[in-house]
Amino acid sequence: MKPWYDPSIQEQFEVVTEVMEQPPCQLIVWNDEVNTFDWVIQTLIKICGHTPEQAEQCAYLIHFGGKHAVKKGPYEDLKPACEAILDRGIQATIEVS
Repeated sequence: MKPWYDPSIQEQFEVVTEVMEQPPCQLIVWNDEVNTFDWVIQTLIKICGHTPEQAEQCAYLIHFGGKHAVKKGPYEDLKPACEAILDRGIQATIEVS
C-alpha cells in the first residue's frame, strides 16, 4: 500500500503577516478657568515626566492657546496619563496626530 503523501515532495509556503501600525497620537491638555498654573505644572511633572521648565512652558502654551499637546506616542502609552490628568481635575484628551 502506497502512503497518501509522497515524502520526496516538499511544499513551500509563503507566510504573509501584516503589521498594523497605529497612527501616532498626542495627549492634549485644555485650558480652563479653574486650575492654577502651579497645579498644571505639578501635574505635567508628575504624570508626564516633564522638567519644571518644560511643564511651565506647556502651561503657558495651554493658557494662551486654549490647548496644547503635552506628550506624543502610542495610544496605549498615553491613555493612563490622560486618565491620571483627568483624575486631577484637568481636562485632557487623546487625538490622532
